Amino acid sequence: MQEITCKETLAVQTHLILPSHTNSFGNMFGGQLLAFIDNISAIAAMRVTRHRIMTAALDNMNFINPLPERNSVCLECYVSGTGTRSIEVFVKVLGENMLKHERYIAATSYLTFVVVDDDPDFEMPRIVPESDEEKLVCEGYEERRQARKISRQKDKELQEQLSTGIFWLEDHKK
Repeated sequence: MQEITCKETLAVQTHLILPSHTNSFGNMFGGQLLAFIDNISAIAAMRVTRHRIMTAALDNMNFINPLPERNSVCLECYVSGTGTRSIEVFVKVLGENMLKHERYIAATSYLTFVVVDDDPDFEMPRIVPESDEEKLVCEGYEERRQARKISRQKDKELQEQLSTGIFWLEDHKK
């Protein structure tokens, strides 16, 4: 089985937070940050697979500190675990007050991607963490993977019960 280090999957993206990125409080919209996260995470995932992938889930999103206008936002992500056809990507979001040279953790997230190519010879590489941070993040992969399986099953059961009717015209029946 091929091995690849977390560092080989690393993707980094930095933006100056502009008025068009912010809400009425002058902080970055959560949706804008999610778009940045999904974009850069896909790059990290493709560095492992070298195949077409698709976002399967945003498994965990922790908004920790606001990202005010005129600060910078730096997204660092790398693959933290692989399954047979799935890839988990860890994202660390750093804010930086550019005038005071102060950096802080703004958010963390895990996303799951899946390989969508039908290549019968595809074999997912194994991830090898090297730094202390990578080891800490990667050591929780199997536990998170099992929790996702349980959560997906519960979500599927809920989705089977949801109405597709036009709620304001019907009495919420399927």
